[in-house]
Amino acid sequence: MASHRKSRTPGTRVAGIRTPALATAALTSVALLSQTATAAPTDDGKPSLEEVEKKVGDLYRQAESATEKYNAAKEQTAKQRKRVDTLLDDVAQRTQKLNDAREELGSYAAAQYRTGAGVPDTATFLLADTPQDVFDQRQVMDRMTGRQKEAVDDYVTQQSETMKKRQEATESLRTLTESQDDLKTAKATVQKKLTDARELMARLTAEEKARLAAIEKKKQEEAARQAAELARQQAEQQQAREEAARQDAGGSDGTGSSGTATSPSPSADSSYGTKAEKAIAFARAQIGKPYVWGATGPGSYDCSGLTQAAWKAAGVALPRTTYDQVNAGTTVPVSQAQPGDLVFFYDDVTHVGIYIGNGMMIHAPKPGTYVREESIFYDGESSVHSVVRPA
Repeated sequence: MASHRKSRTPGTRVAGIRTPALATAALTSVALLSQTATAAPTDDGKPSLEEVEKKVGDLYRQAESATEKYNAAKEQTAKQRKRVDTLLDDVAQRTQKLNDAREELGSYAAAQYRTGAGVPDTATFLLADTPQDVFDQRQVMDRMTGRQKEAVDDYVTQQSETMKKRQEATESLRTLTESQDDLKTAKATVQKKLTDARELMARLTAEEKARLAAIEKKKQEEAARQAAELARQQAEQQQAREEAARQDAGGSDGTGSSGTATSPSPSADSSYGTKAEKAIAFARAQIGKPYVWGATGPGSYDCSGLTQAAWKAAGVALPRTTYDQVNAGTTVPVSQAQPGDLVFFYDDVTHVGIYIGNGMMIHAPKPGTYVREESIFYDGESSVHSVVRPA
């Protein structure tokens, strides 16, 4: 897969992600692919089929990475636009108050003009451009009544606050422009990677495409085998927990013979189980809908859009991007994954699916595909980054 992915020593993943049995399965997968793929360069200088497969995979991975950056930029742009709108509304309201204060001062000036008292000073005051100019006219202030002074204070306050809010709005508009530029860049990157992948595939002959399909089939068969192995391990762990619970049931204090309380089953949290069922039911109902980058439903989804929508259906608000979703819960070993957990992929955490048990998940894989049920090892055991329990 992606050339930038860090290599790892089998059996040394954090949080218990990698197990010796699965590491062995991964090596078996590599051996099968090596036997099936055409590794040697062709005589005409064209890239080998294996190289094409890797390049296409890299391009789709890069497109998905750019999609998550697009999602983040889109979210930031929306937040910034909302802030700008709020500030502009505030500025408009403060400007109206400033105008009202100015009119009130004008009425005092008109009254002074009719009585012939202090016309020049008041006129000069009304032409002041800044709050400081107003304060500097002490002779005017000295001749004003208490109500007039209150009007001046109000005018000065409104002018100062309006100028401050206008500055904030200007800065927010600049930030909004930058966010919009980031959004355009991310969008262009996604489109370029997808175009490159399609063009690369278009150059393949029918025979080469058939061979690629055979490679993919072998890969998915191995992924299914790994999922079955994980399911077996999880079943054994569950059986051991149930056996421990039965032994503890004979004690009056809920502990084993050593007097130490046993760990509850991961499925003991009925509240989480209920929410997870709702999330999975929603995800399952989306199977067959197309992957569209940047989409959050209801007609199409990208990977994080699907998981966000699924957990929203269960009453849990997840962030928009994979980068944030991976931090929206508790990380658990893959061997202890429960239905409803989020499975993240790759070192840059750019893909996610929702675990449904038995080593399987529901996810929106990549452009050109549809939401589907698939082994969490669909891209090899090493691609699994972490498992997160979101609620």
